[in-house]
Amino acid sequence: PWYQKHREKLEEELRLRGGILFRGFPVTGVEVFEAFARAVAPDLLEYKERSTPRTEVGNRIYTSTEYPSHQHIAHHNEFSYAYTWPMRIFFFALIPPDVGGETPIADSRKVYQMIPPDVRSRFEEKGVMYVRNYGMGIDLSWQEAYQTSDKSLVEDYCRKAPVAWEWLPGDCLRTRQIRPAVARHPVSGEMLWFNQAHLFHVSNLEAEVRASMQEVFDEQNLPRNAYFGDGSVIPDSDLDHVREAYRLSEVTFPWQQGDVLVLDNMLVAHGRNPYQGTRRILAALSQPFNARSDS
Repeated sequence: PWYQKHREKLEEELRLRGGILFRGFPVTGVEVFEAFARAVAPDLLEYKERSTPRTEVGNRIYTSTEYPSHQHIAHHNEFSYAYTWPMRIFFFALIPPDVGGETPIADSRKVYQMIPPDVRSRFEEKGVMYVRNYGMGIDLSWQEAYQTSDKSLVEDYCRKAPVAWEWLPGDCLRTRQIRPAVARHPVSGEMLWFNQAHLFHVSNLEAEVRASMQEVFDEQNLPRNAYFGDGSVIPDSDLDHVREAYRLSEVTFPWQQGDVLVLDNMLVAHGRNPYQGTRRILAALSQPFNARSDS
């Protein structure tokens, strides 16, 4: 295959730039996209510990996040709230949207450097605590997030993750997990901004939605929120600096049918712009990396 013949050069470009857009190749459907992804990295991953709704449309090929078209999805590195994450993420434009719907990307190295040192040091020192409440009637259920209805399997997953869990009345589940806010790339050694605090935090919601949620739920029962690792509140102003760093680092391009975007999931964060019309962008994950096994 073409990729195999050029693998060394393409891997070098990924290490340098963090992403490659393949345009004009005969990628015409789900099966061809899957074959392409497996040619790059055969160990495609199952989408577990889900934080957004997706549908599996092929063998470990998924739709991109199924949020309403008017919603913006903030930049994030996939599974940066976990201890195991994919090093590679693939996107395929099966049906580009009529208007908007770009997948903006941002260099995690630049984001790290652009965040004010005092803000960055707070996050580096304390880490991030992600809190999720499943079964509150908003956001994913624990059954969908963990892809099982067996509580013992959820508990086993949480022990291994590790994630602290607590079963609540009404078949609800609360989880807490503390993770680093930054990471060092295992190959290049570069420091990266690598967390989803700004996405999980209640300030990620539109003002009216945030107000409504805080009227309905006590803070501890919000469907999701983020704190510093010691449990203290993250000021909105700190996360405003983070969002501004992403904005200044952002690169955007319009999707064309058949495009395939390959990202180093640590070097580059991605998001989604609102759109009009039908949008069918597929995704695949590969090359699991476990932070605890890094030496």
